[in-house]
This record gives sequence, structure tokens and C-alpha cells, in this order.
Amino acid sequence: MEIIEQALVSKSPKVKPEDGIIITDNFIAVIDGSTSKTDKRFSRWKSNGRYCMQIIGKYISKMPKDIRFEQFVNGVTMAVRKKYKDSQIEYLLAHPEDRLTASCIVFSRVQRQIWMIGDCQCLVGDSYYNNPKPYEEEIANKRAGIIADMLANGHSTVSQLRAHDTARDAVIPDLIATMKNQNITYSVVDGFKIPIDKTHVITLDFKPWTIVLASDGYPFLKPTLKESESFLDSQLREDPLNIHAFKATKAFIEGNNSFDDRAYIRFKI
Repeated sequence: MEIIEQALVSKSPKVKPEDGIIITDNFIAVIDGSTSKTDKRFSRWKSNGRYCMQIIGKYISKMPKDIRFEQFVNGVTMAVRKKYKDSQIEYLLAHPEDRLTASCIVFSRVQRQIWMIGDCQCLVGDSYYNNPKPYEEEIANKRAGIIADMLANGHSTVSQLRAHDTARDAVIPDLIATMKNQNITYSVVDGFKIPIDKTHVITLDFKPWTIVLASDGYPFLKPTLKESESFLDSQLREDPLNIHAFKATKAFIEGNNSFDDRAYIRFKI
């Protein structure tokens, strides 16, 4: 495996990037912790998403080189599950929005496979793959409609919405409601059983490949980091509220370089 380029970038220039890229002799992974929707925390010093991301990264860094996908799914689930107390399980079954949650995409050198759990994306040669959450497009469209009405009626301005995305606030209950289907209609790593049919496995032949693994912080994934960042910059300039060609559930907050943290790595095998 030959690393060509990589980047780990926080959406805020004031915040240190999180450890979302893992590289070992046998695995390359991008891990993306989910943005917390509630105030529940399992660590006093970090968000649930970051905590989950670190648990997954530690597990990947120590797992056997020949591990199979199903073994990885079970193992990483148990690694997160161990962070819950027995007394919390019944509550977390009913409240998935409070779980430690992350998405990940992993390349296994021995298996010659790419494993996708949750909302992540990749390029394999010229082919693009993703594993998006259902319902998110619907909620993004709802938020875009709310903003269109606010702007048209003079109730808010682009600058005001970039300072405080009140349309995001309005759809948070919808986002939480969809999380009731977490690891039912879509997959994440959260310490509960992952439905294999909601994951994605890409098996590669033995010819050389150039691969890009990335988080969903890149709305337009391109073959190079420079191109991906350039398209992101264009989105910031042309549609900072993310309500037109690319619709999202949140805006570019004023002073931030993106609407989400992002991770990108390109390599050859």
C-alpha cells in the first residue's frame, strides 16, 4: 500500500482535527464520529462521536491482519458495547440518539476489500461508491424549504442563518426521529447489532488500483485532494446555506471552512 496524500481537517480553524484516519501495515481506514443531537455524554472530555471514533480506531490498530468482514463487524460492535454499563442497555435500545455512534470505511490489504459501515464514500479507480443514510435527503429538502420561506418573507438573511442556523434547529427533531431506525434501516457502529445487508463490501481483483476513502464531509469527492477541496470552496462561495444543487442538514457556519469535519486519503495498491 502506497499512500499518495491525506488530509484531516476540522470545519473550524480554531479546533484541532480529530484522529479520523488510521493507517497500519494491513489496514487503511477513515472514521467519522456522528454529530451529537442531544446532551448525553459518555466521556466528560469529548463528544460521543469523537469517543466512538477513537474506540474504533484503537480496535482497527490492533485487529489481526486476516480478519474477515463479519468478524470485524462483530468485533468493533463489542468494542463500543463495552463502554456501556449493563444498566444503560435498555435505555439505549429505546434512545439510539444517545449512543456512541460513528461511520467507518476500511480497506483490508489481506482480504483486498473495502468495508463500508454508515455514511462514508470512496473512489475505486473511476468508480464512485457511497452508503448514505436514508431520510437525510428528505430532511435536507425540508430544511431548504424552511430557509427559502424565511429568506422570501424577510424573516432572516443569509448572514443571520450562517451565524445561527435556525432551520437546522427546526429539523433536529426529524433527525432524532430517524435515528430510531439506526442499525435497522441503515448501519452505523454504535455498540448494537449491525445489519450486514445495510453495509457495503467492495472486493477488488489483483490488478493495481488507486483508491480514495473519505468521510461525508466532502459533498463532491474527486480523484485528488486539491480538486475535492476546490469543489468544497466553490460550494462555500456559491451556496453557504447548502440549499440549492447540494442540499444538507446544516450550513457553513460563519468563520468555518466547511459545514462538517472531513477526512480524505488516497493510496495505491
